[in-house]
Formats: sequence, C-alpha cells, structure tokens
Amino acid sequence: MTRLPLQAVLFDMDGTLVDTERLWWEAVEQVAGRALTEADQPEVLGRPVEHTAAWLAAATGTVAANLADALHREFAGRVRTGIVPRPGALDLLDALAREGVPTALVTASPRAVADTVLAALGASRFAVSVTADDTEHTKPAPDPYLAACRALGVDPATCVAVEDTQTGVTSAEAAGCAVLAVPSLAPIEAAPGRTVLASLEDVTPARLRALLPYELCVMSWNLWYGGTKVRDHRTKQLKVITETGVDVVGLQETYGTAAQELADALGWHHHRAGENLGIISRHPITARFGDPDVGFYGAAGVRIRVGAATEVDIWTTHLDCEPYGPYESAFDGLPADELIAHEDVRLEQLRDTLGRIDDTVPVVLVGDFNSPSHQDWPDVEWPVTKAAAEAGFSDSYREAHPDPVREPGLTWSPVHTEHEDGSGRPEPQDRIDFVLHRGLGVLDSRTYVSGRPRPWPDVEDNEWPSDHAAVITTFSLGSGAEPV
Repeated sequence: MTRLPLQAVLFDMDGTLVDTERLWWEAVEQVAGRALTEADQPEVLGRPVEHTAAWLAAATGTVAANLADALHREFAGRVRTGIVPRPGALDLLDALAREGVPTALVTASPRAVADTVLAALGASRFAVSVTADDTEHTKPAPDPYLAACRALGVDPATCVAVEDTQTGVTSAEAAGCAVLAVPSLAPIEAAPGRTVLASLEDVTPARLRALLPYELCVMSWNLWYGGTKVRDHRTKQLKVITETGVDVVGLQETYGTAAQELADALGWHHHRAGENLGIISRHPITARFGDPDVGFYGAAGVRIRVGAATEVDIWTTHLDCEPYGPYESAFDGLPADELIAHEDVRLEQLRDTLGRIDDTVPVVLVGDFNSPSHQDWPDVEWPVTKAAAEAGFSDSYREAHPDPVREPGLTWSPVHTEHEDGSGRPEPQDRIDFVLHRGLGVLDSRTYVSGRPRPWPDVEDNEWPSDHAAVITTFSLGSGAEPV
C-alpha cells in the first residue's frame, strides 16, 4: 500500500505562519471606523486588500482605491512592528528543510507585505513565494497554489497546503492539494482530504505525509492467448508486473488459468471469470461481480479494499473483435456512418457491462474494446467509448495526454506491422485498449511494452509476451489518514 510522495508543503502566511490575521483584523477595524463582528469574517479573513476595500466602499460610499491605500498603510505598519510566528511554525519549517522537502509561501497579501514577513522569517526558508500581485486571481481561486506548484515543478496532488481560513482552504482544495487547516479566528470544518488541528505544534513531516492520498496503479493487459505465443511467457508476464509496480491488473485472453497462476506467484488475490477474463490484485478482493462463467467476450468485476476503509471496483472487459472498424476504414474505405453502424454488437456488450456497475463507489473499467476512441478520430464518433463517456467514465490516458496527434497512445499492435493476410498491407495502428474511470483522480497514464518486440510471425523469443501494448494508469485515492 503506497501513499503519494510528499513533494512540497505550501504555507499560507497571515494567521498560519505568523500572527498577522489579528493585525489585519485590527487594520480593517481602524479603516472601517468600527468594531468588526463575526458577520464580517467572510469579507475580511483570507481576503486580498482589494476585496475588503471594495466591500468597505460598497458599505460606506468611499472610493475603493483610497480605502485600499489606507488598508495597506495600516496593515504594513502593524506587520513591521508586530510579527509573531505562530506556535510550531518555525520548528515545522526547519524540520522540512532537514528532510529536503521544499516549501512555498502562498499568500493573498501583496508583495510588499509578504517581503516584510519573509525578511522576518528568513526568505531562505522558502523556495518559492506567490502573492496577490503574482496571479490574475487570488484566493479563493486555485491560481496561487497552482502557480506555486508550477514554480516548484510538482503535482498538487503530492502537496500539503497549510491554511488558517476557509477562503484559503477553498483555494488549496480547488488546486488539488491535501489540506491541513489550523484555524486562527474562524472555525473550519474537517472534510475528506482536509485535516483540522488547533496548532502546528507537534506537526512533523511524517504527519504531513500521512495526509496525502493513497495511489492505486491499474493495468489493462490482453495476454494474447494467455501469452502462449511466446516462450517462457509466464516468467515474462511476472517480470512485467513486478517491474511496472502495478497494484491491480485487469486481464483479457487469460487462457483459463493465467489469473490464478500469476496471483499465486505474486502472493496476490485473484478473480477468474470464464476462460478469458481475470483480475489480479495486491489488495484484498472483498466482492466479485458478473457471470463467473462468462464467455470469450464479456466482463467481470471485483471490489478491492485499499487501506482500512477505501473501496474501489475494478472491471475488466473484452469486446467482440469483428467487424473491426480500423480495417473497414483503411481497407474497405467505409464512411463514418457505416463504421458507426457496425459497432452495434460491441455497443450492446458495453452497455450490458455499464448496467452492472455499481455507482456508489469509485470504479475503474479496463479492457480490450476492439474499437477506437471517439476522442482520437476527428471524423468518426465511435459509439462504444462515447457510451462510456455518457455514463460518466473518463478516459485516463486522454486525461493525461489530451492531444491524440502528439501522443496517440497506440495499443494495437506492437508486433503486427503488416496485416496477417500476407498482402503486405500496413496494419492499421490504433488505441483500442483503455483504462476508464469514474470518481478518481488521474496522476499519470501510459502505454507499456517491454524490450523491442520482433514482428509477427517471429515472436516466440520476444521479451514482450503479447500482441497488445498494456495501459497503466496511476490514480489518487482518499488519504485514509489516521487522526493527527
């Protein structure tokens, strides 16, 4: 069971690292000429100067620019004389530095104020700083946190943001970060992906790592008659699975016993359905779905448990191979409407599968669809993948690689360069194997072929024991973190 690595920690400034939220509150009271109340908090806490100035201007009829200038002066004066680090803040920054975890300052305050605070804290403590002056939109928009992640070269999903206001929490969560909230003046509710603590005292890098989500790496792999076209195929299959580090494999063309044999060799769990389909998982299988005696074409599913309580459904499907659209297009010149009309069998098979899938938990649907994607062909709305999209499934490879021209992601075929009929015609290359999902976050997706496969028929000594490329997607799951 693997968590995402902690690549960076992103700190809000006011009220999180330094006790300036109180100073900002006092500055707004001074400019407003009255005591603020709880009802004023949404317009003051975590807000940039310009927002609060516009709010005051609407209430008082004063020019917003003049109010913004006054707020800047009042707040900056208090910051210069009243910066106090929040309890545990400096200790946590130093601990992260010792472990080589980069940090960023992400604030809705202007650059002038942030630089004053950075000078007091030590600017060298932070690899990056992002202020209200550095992005078009500031908090609660995700822009500041996204900008910090870009500057650090990290994925937001691998970062923890530390915040003290709901406005900042909204910004960090919209960017895709896990959040540690340490409220200063207003309470913040705990939520999935969000942990709330009273202070930063006793927070360590290890505790921050525990806030990150688990990752789940899923492979779709057509074994090509169980791999029997290649010598020592089972050893080569095991090598692929171990070297790629995948957690779950949805298999097609298992040739009866492949799922069990692979799982037994790996010490994993498995589900076999008929002579063609199987799923192997390093995580426990808690339920099995579909017809256990499914034919050569069809679908099978399992529910796996990751960690103490996170459940994910995994389905594998193999759709009929005839008629094959890319052949009808390349060899017969059929127009789009006829190609689409010939997808009826596969479309019905997929719809039957979609009708069996539970919608109460996240789900991954993998398989050899024997059909291209409507996202890849500009002139053909291939109905099988389109039906999956209409059912709420996203194509993980296209999420990670949205340009089909630059990154086509071909899966058919690494060993068939010429058509098998001996005519010498080039084999149409296409993407017909998929890892689809509903309710998960995609961290990465790729196709995979090991070695340099020799083309058919000289394949028996290939390192790669299949005629399809595999598709591997890494997903982000819930953190399942223990209370900290």
